[in-house]
Amino acid sequence: MTMDETIKRINELYHKSQAEGLTDAEKEEQQLLRRKYIDSVRGNLRGQLENLSIQRPDGSIEKVKKVSKD
Repeated sequence: MTMDETIKRINELYHKSQAEGLTDAEKEEQQLLRRKYIDSVRGNLRGQLENLSIQRPDGSIEKVKKVSKD
């Protein structure tokens, strides 16, 4: 399932939940699709951040480093 199809299905389930409610199976599907979408967005953002470089005032270019949460 492509991301566009995933988003379309998430929206379909949302509208159905507002109109008539969801079955337990549909609620589970909705949660799985939402998790898949969130994980995809996080992965894309992480990839973009890992490829960033900062140009310092002295003209040097430094790659952005991962910060640990210690």
